[in-house]
Amino acid sequence: MSVAAAGWLQAGLLVFALAVTYRPLGDYIAHILTSAKHWRVEKGLYKLMGVDSDADQTWSVYIRSVLAISVVGVILLYLILRLQDHLMLSLGMPGMQANLAYNTASSFVTNTNWQNYVGESTLGYTAQFAGLAVQNFISAAVGICIVATLIRGFTRTRTERVGNFWVDLTRLNLRLLLPFSIVFGIVLIAAGLPQELSSHLTTVNTVTGGSGSLYTGATASQEVIKELGTNGGGIFNANSGHPFENANGFTNWLEIYLLLCIGFSLPRTFGKMVGSHKQGYVIASVMGIIWAGSAATMTWMETRHWGSALAVAGSSMNGKEVRFGVPASALFATSTTLTSTGAIDSTHDSFSALGGGTAIFDMMLGEIAPGGTGSGLYGMLILAIVTVFVAGLMVGRTPEYLGKKIRPSEMKYAALYILATPSVALIFTGIAMATTTARNSMNNAGPHGFSEVLYAFTSMANNNGSAFAGLNGNTDFYNIMGALAMTLGRFLPMIFVLALAGSLAEQRITPASVGTLKTHTPLFAGLLTGVIFIVVGLTYFPALALGPLAEGLK
Repeated sequence: MSVAAAGWLQAGLLVFALAVTYRPLGDYIAHILTSAKHWRVEKGLYKLMGVDSDADQTWSVYIRSVLAISVVGVILLYLILRLQDHLMLSLGMPGMQANLAYNTASSFVTNTNWQNYVGESTLGYTAQFAGLAVQNFISAAVGICIVATLIRGFTRTRTERVGNFWVDLTRLNLRLLLPFSIVFGIVLIAAGLPQELSSHLTTVNTVTGGSGSLYTGATASQEVIKELGTNGGGIFNANSGHPFENANGFTNWLEIYLLLCIGFSLPRTFGKMVGSHKQGYVIASVMGIIWAGSAATMTWMETRHWGSALAVAGSSMNGKEVRFGVPASALFATSTTLTSTGAIDSTHDSFSALGGGTAIFDMMLGEIAPGGTGSGLYGMLILAIVTVFVAGLMVGRTPEYLGKKIRPSEMKYAALYILATPSVALIFTGIAMATTTARNSMNNAGPHGFSEVLYAFTSMANNNGSAFAGLNGNTDFYNIMGALAMTLGRFLPMIFVLALAGSLAEQRITPASVGTLKTHTPLFAGLLTGVIFIVVGLTYFPALALGPLAEGLK
């Protein structure tokens, strides 16, 4: 089978698997978020935490709970990283330096998983399991918690209550992330990923007849939540390009599926909770169109034959995963940058100028196709509100979405949400380009060097975590500024989403009338897609013109 045929087959099977998963997984998540019954183990945890499981919170109390667990998470993870040489199962690894530990703690708590270190030579088992893996579960669940409050804002009336954070967080971990991780972790072990604690070094035979020792460890258990929770931080520096994290073509396909399945199923959850599955279909279709279009564009960019060397090779194999070829590498790159995963099975820095630019643009879209666990859907719903508002201006009436009026207060929260992440990405990029020490970290000059910095802060502000490898991020400047960018990029949008949820929940349901815009039609899907690209284009085009576009048009 040719590489192109294998790529088409993999993409087709992926779409089929996501379509099969859409309904049962989406309905199950809706059940988790709406069920009145608590499991016995959950009741025990609520009692231990001192939580009244039947008491809902206002949006301000909800966000304070989110911030509280995040602050505690940063402090605990920072201490684990700094003191890991005094902990059991440290494998002899020294404690992490202060600025790097702060960056790493902020990174994993914010679901970014940006890594300025080499995992296999920096962290022991305790830091990986009790530190990073715990945050992989919590941060993934937090994103779904936030979108659950926004959905409740549409479904509830005349109330200030949008849910109970501690109940949502506990249920999503115990009923969704943990059992799914166990099942798919076993599948990854069966497919060839290592999982053992007896020794972190395994003797392997080389192709030249020699032998050597390689770090292995409990890789499969870390890999599954890395993808399922759209985290992205890998045990190995090569991430999913390492055969211990990604053993073969099947695991490559499965990892792409895992990082997409929750994001693509959440629109079904949305439709189920608001009482209209058609609303979910519209959101899912827009996500699917953007994802498919981006994958096709990146694959086309990387298979173009610009130059004699590429014409002989048949494609641009520089930086690609040679085991899988261009299509599978481009599909992985598209999926990881359109979600907040940041995992890689190829080197994005070595993609063609426009191929790498497509990866940057995917993140600039806000990672909404389908985006991270929860964060992608609430980003898409904010853009749907903006679309309704624009359509309302065209016909001269107060816009409505799902029976709730989009008043000036709601639009202010939506506008602040849309401006928050680009502001962080572009301002921090500008600061870096104006700072000599930051520019010295660039391994390339000109447009590509600028693209490296732009990619880094776009990735951190959008909580993605992938990077152009040509930038040396392990410096005091990038460790501190990066941690700030990840923190602001994560929690500022959450605050505005929760404020919007609270504002919507206080309203009454407005009955639909003849003039109400139908938001479950292909027309609205087209309007929403157009607004997404216009908003992103107006916001980021100047920066893209200085980086990947300038390099690609040389």
